[in-house]
This record gives sequence, structure tokens and C-alpha cells, in this order.
Amino acid sequence: MKRLLPCLMLSLFFISIPVKGQKRNKKEDSKVPTNFNDATQSKDKNGIKKYSEVITKDAISDDGLFTVHKIKDEYFYEIPFDKLKKEMLWVSRISQLPQGLGGGYFNAGSKTNEQVVQWVRFQDKILLKVKSYANVADSTKAIHNSVMVNNYEPTLFAFDIKAFNTDTTAVVINVTSLFNTDVAAISGLSARLRKEYKVKKLESSLSFINGIKSFPENIEVKQDLTYSASEPPSFSDMESISLQMNQSMILLPKEPMQPRMYDPRVGFFTVSQYDYGSKELKADQKTYIRRWRLEPKDPEAYARGELVEPIKPIVYYLDPGTPENLREYIKQGIEEWQKPFETAGFKNAIIAKDAPTPEEDPEFSPEDVRYSVVRYVASTTRNATGPSVSDPRSGEIIESDIIWYHNHLRSYRNRYLLETGAANPSARTLNTPPEEIGEMMRMVIAHEVGHALGFPHNMAASYAYPVDSLRNGAFTQENGIAASIMDYARYNYVAQPEDENIRFIRQIGPYDHYATNWGYRLIPSASTMEAEKDTLNQWIRLRELDPKYKFGRQSSRFDPQSQTESVGNDPIKAGDYGLKNLKYVAQNLKSWTSDQTNDYGDLEELYGELLGVYNRYVGHVVTNIGGVYENLKTPDQVGLVYTHLNSAVQKASMDWLQENVFSTPSWLLDKDILQNIDHSGYFEELRKVQARQLDNLLSFDRIGRLIDAETTETEFYSALDMLKDLRTGIWSEVGRRTNVDIYRRNLQRSYLDRMGYLMTDEGPSPRNNDSDFERTLTFDVSASDVQTLVRGELKTLRNRLQAAKNSSINTMTRYHYDDAIARIDQVLDPGN
Repeated sequence: MKRLLPCLMLSLFFISIPVKGQKRNKKEDSKVPTNFNDATQSKDKNGIKKYSEVITKDAISDDGLFTVHKIKDEYFYEIPFDKLKKEMLWVSRISQLPQGLGGGYFNAGSKTNEQVVQWVRFQDKILLKVKSYANVADSTKAIHNSVMVNNYEPTLFAFDIKAFNTDTTAVVINVTSLFNTDVAAISGLSARLRKEYKVKKLESSLSFINGIKSFPENIEVKQDLTYSASEPPSFSDMESISLQMNQSMILLPKEPMQPRMYDPRVGFFTVSQYDYGSKELKADQKTYIRRWRLEPKDPEAYARGELVEPIKPIVYYLDPGTPENLREYIKQGIEEWQKPFETAGFKNAIIAKDAPTPEEDPEFSPEDVRYSVVRYVASTTRNATGPSVSDPRSGEIIESDIIWYHNHLRSYRNRYLLETGAANPSARTLNTPPEEIGEMMRMVIAHEVGHALGFPHNMAASYAYPVDSLRNGAFTQENGIAASIMDYARYNYVAQPEDENIRFIRQIGPYDHYATNWGYRLIPSASTMEAEKDTLNQWIRLRELDPKYKFGRQSSRFDPQSQTESVGNDPIKAGDYGLKNLKYVAQNLKSWTSDQTNDYGDLEELYGELLGVYNRYVGHVVTNIGGVYENLKTPDQVGLVYTHLNSAVQKASMDWLQENVFSTPSWLLDKDILQNIDHSGYFEELRKVQARQLDNLLSFDRIGRLIDAETTETEFYSALDMLKDLRTGIWSEVGRRTNVDIYRRNLQRSYLDRMGYLMTDEGPSPRNNDSDFERTLTFDVSASDVQTLVRGELKTLRNRLQAAKNSSINTMTRYHYDDAIARIDQVLDPGN
């Protein structure tokens, strides 16, 4: 027994160590349990080896946030214990991709996922955990425990501990398997794309880690992935999809930026949390604006109202692949925002730079999360975007990329010709002057930078200016064509040929200065976001009666004030001016295009886009009918948030539509255009244009709003009024006993099809209510007046068709009326 006792005591000593490891104290993250010490044993029973056996002399090491070791084809992270449980933002981006992926709207630089992660030790493993800030509570409150256990966070990946470093301050794991297997959360292919391209699996033999670089606050990984796919977007014979992903992991600030509470009266992108520690009798949703962290170098001077440079300005680099002739305009577009930031008290707050050359910085990469880059994409897609990455704890924007697609300028050239060509001689060409193309690009970049600064579209900005002011040269030169660059008011299509010194292209406006000041100006006296609220509210109240400072959500369905692609505060008057100009352009389109190039390709393209411009002008007037003004307010402000458009304007809008849409717009039927771009289909092209607006007018939500007006208004344009006026106009030949031509016959049949849809469809389904989009009106159609009204209109029309078909009309009209009666009978009595 005496000989056994020391052995037993020694055994108990070693057994006690792992038990202690499960009761972790505050210092545990900075040291290693004794039995894992490199000096005491070569390899323990769990497979943990000596550091020198894992990180051999062949290792190529890169110091940074973690030390990264490369040994042959394998990569190891040496994670300091003081970095465990630290919150890090993981951003997955496509670095290179095949042509056509995602229908052309994916590009080098496209973000595919963004998530907060933590590296956590569990026994002999390191877990990569995904952390959510959707539900939170103060850690000092009892409910914090309930939030944690009812919102258990998923594990993205698990790694065996391979070794501890020599001074027991860091753990070593092999991360190779994370990056050469198909991990959905960091993949470039969503479930939708996998289904679309019939992706089978990741081909491991054709997938590998391209490289890993470690920097002081971030790690950048490039991985090449090849998937087998039955229907890839390109290289179909290969039956595979290859793309390169960039995985960025950045250490989030230890102290989050002080959030600023969101106010819907000023437009900002947001992040939201449900705070279960709130004093409210429910989980309190807290919404913060997304913005960059700007802090003055001289806080005292800033507090005195002086312009002060920020400690860390916002810097955008130009993609090394940017064409030389466009770089100047891109830089100007970025730095357009310097003036609004001066309104917020910051000098040189945003700066544009060329990307460093490989000699200047061999490690520079556009995908590196440390750099914000204007990416220039060689793609036929016509678009530009301004996404950003933000800290979900506070809304702080960490990084953003502006995406510019190569062919986008062609869209702007075409729109410039179509929308301004009547009043703007320099737009009457396919070879737009370079300085005007540059000005367009400058303003598109400024618009996209606005998104990257946190600003959504403000569709009310174009409604701030009276229509006739847009014909005044001095006014447009000073104020532009809308109160914000963040509207979709691209060109001044209102100005007439006789007007002089007109500005035709949008620019930064007063709202942009106002919103930048509201979101970015520091309030030195307020040390918490709650303490800021009174001041922020006062800034809004000072401007509440001035339409230049109104924010309008991206809503073209019900609010005539907040429409895309519109200018001016009167859609009817703006539509009159716009169509007058468009008719002039149509008359001259051939001479400006095919007559100059001896080719009909541009004529065909521009005629198709001309129809789109026409549809937009018309759509602005359609929105007046059943229109509801949305003026976001707080209860301490005077007036209602929602008010219906007055009945006279709605009736005038219907008259306008009858004259400019439903009475055949013959000016669109120019045979010198049509018969040079296609052999047939002219009647169908026009029918589609008219049917689009007819369907827009006869929508459930519009009819529902007209019905709804009867519940709150004493004077209103009713659903019955609208349907009666529409029927009378579209079927005017019935009352006049005149023949119906092919275009009107097509329109009338489209009317019957749409009325049949209203009789049989159940109505719109609810959709998620995004802060940028209005909620679609949903209601029980079968219990409403909709089908009653439609049935009554169809029966009235049937009786009039029956009386008119025996009058002195031609055979085709008589056949048409017989067919219309049969169609109505089928709708009203589908059983026969």
C-alpha cells in the first residue's frame, strides 16, 4: 500500500487538471492547462502535439491578427488566447467569377454573406461560432440569460486543437478543411443559384486555397472553388462552375461606436435589434442608422463650430482596371460629398485615391476589407450599386465598395438623347460630348457613394421643385433638378426647346446637406444616443414645412410625391412637357441614329427605350388615381400622415390617360422606324404598352384605396367613378356607333382580360414590409365591392354592345362586339 500511494496521488493530480479546465476562470483564455504544456510531453491522449511538431521549420509564417502558417498545402491559424471570444466581422465576397453568373448582376466584389463570428474554445476544440445581434439584453440583467438560452448561436465549423505555442499564449488549429470544403455560410453559390444551375457537389480535387494573408486587424483568404453543375451559366460543355472567393475577417472595435437612433423622417439604411432588457412591456425594437465613424482631430474646435478634419477620413480607391479617361470623373463623384460633410462640420471627410501599384503596396487587394474601392466591372450589365458592410452592434459602416458596370454609360447616353434631346442640341447624337458623359458618370458615382454613406433613395426629392421652375435656367443651375442626388431624377425632361441655360443633369442638393448633417454631425453635449434625440428632433422640426427637406420612401405604388424617374411636383404638367419633347425626339430619331451610322441597330435599341420612357411618364400620372400622400410625422407635428389626393386631380388624371394612352398614340407608330427594325408585330408592341398601364390602373390595391377613401373622405373620386370613366373612354366607339380600328380592338380585349382577372383572382398576397417600400394593400376581395363593381361594369358594357352591334358599323367591328359579348358572358357565367 505504501508503494501504491504515491502513484495514486500522482494519478489524481493529472486527473484533476482536465476537470479544472471545465470550470474556466477569467484568466483561462490567456494560458493553457498544465498537461498541454509543450515542455512536459510530446503528445497527449487527445492528439495535441508539441508546437515544433506542428509548426515545423518548413512553415512560411505571416504575423497579424492571427499568425498564419503555411506548410506545403496546409494552413494553420495560431490564435492568441486574448483573441478568443472577440467579435469579428466575416465578409464573403466573389473575387473572380464566370460570365453570366447570377444573370449578370454578380461581379468581382459582390458580397454573398456578412456575419459576426467568434472563435471559442470548447474542451480540446476551437469552434467558429456565428453571433447574432438580432436579440439582445444588458448582460447585467437577469433576462440576459433567457436571451442567451433562447437564441443559441450556431457553430459554423469545429477544429481540433493541434498544439499550443511555446509560451502557452496561443492555440494552433489547421484551417485547411474550412476553406477547401463546401461550407454554405461562406459559399459564393446561394441555394437559389445551386438550384438554377443544378449544382451537384464541390469538386475537391479542383478546389484549393489560393492564399491567406494576415494583417494587424484582419485576415484575407482567397479560395478557388469548382462545382460540378449540369446547367452552368457559361462553358456549358464543361458542366462546372469555377469561382474565386475572398473571405475577409476583421476584428470589430472593442468599443462600438455610439449608435444614432433612426428616425423615419430622415432617410438612412439601418440595423435593428430587439432589446429584451427594455423597460417597455415588450421586446423593444431599437433601430440605428448606418454611418461611418467620423471623429474630429480637434474636438474643442469642432464643438466651437469650426471645420475640422476627421481622425480617419473615408477613403475610396479606384479599381486598377478603371479606364484612364474615366478616373477623373469617378474621383470627382466621390469627392462631391465633401461639401455635405462640411455642413456636418468635417473637412476633407471623404477622399478619392488611385489604387497603389504593386511596387507601392504588393499586398493591396480590392477585396481586402480594409479598403473601400470603386470596382469597375467588365460586364454588359447596365447598372451601378453602392453596398456596404457594417457593425451590427452600432450601425458603424466598416467598408464599402461601389460597383460600376462597364455598359452602364450607354444607358445614360440613351436616356440623355431621349429625355433631353428636344431641348438640348448636344444630346442629339450617339457621340455625346465626353465632358457631358463625364458629368453623368460623376453624378451616378455620387449617387452610389451616397448609398455607401448610408443614404437610401429619397424619391420625394424630385417633388420638391415646381414643374415650371425646371424651365428656368438660373433656377436649375443653382438648385439642380431635384433636392437630392439620391432620387431617381436623372435628367430634366421638362425643359422646352425655347428655354435657355438649362441644367439637364442631376446634382447634389439641399437635402443631401441636411441629411448628412443630421446623421453625421456629432453632438458634443450628448454622451448617449438617448441624449441626442431632442436635438435631432429639433433639426427636423426646423425644416418640416420645406419640401426640399422631405424624405420619401421608395414607393411608386401609391404616393405621387415619391415616384421613381419623375421630376417636378405635378405629374400631369410634367407629363405634358415630357410627351411633347418625346414626340419631337421620335420624329427625329432616325436622323439622329441610323442616318448617321448607316445601321439600324441603334435605332432599334433607342426606339425600345423610348417606349420605356413613355411608360414612365404615363405611370407617374396613373399613380395620381387612388393616390395617397405619405408625409411622415410624429404626434407633436400638425396634420395627418396619410391623405388622399383630391378628387379633381384624380379625375383630371383619368382624362389625361384617355387622351395620351388609351386614344391610340399614333406618334409611336412611325413606319420609318417600325418597318426598318422588324418585319412584323407592330400592333402587339403598342398593345403591350397600353395593357401595361391598363393593368397598373386596374389593380386590386388601387381599387382598394379608392374604396377606402369612402370611409374617411367627404369628397372623393370613387372606385365606381374610376371604373365608369375608364369604360366610357375605352369603349367610346360604342356610344358614337363608329368603327373600331385594330389598335382599339386590341386595347378593348385587354380591358376585358383584366376585368376577368379582377373577377377571378383572390387579390395580392401580403409581403414583408421593408422600410424602403410601402406595404401592399391586402384585403378579402370576395367580401369587398371589387367584384360587385366589375360585374356591374361588365353587364352595363354588355347591354351597350348588344345595342350597338346592329348599327351601321363594318363587319370587323360587328365581329369584335360579338366576341366581346361572348367574353363577358364567359366571365359572368363561366359554367355555360
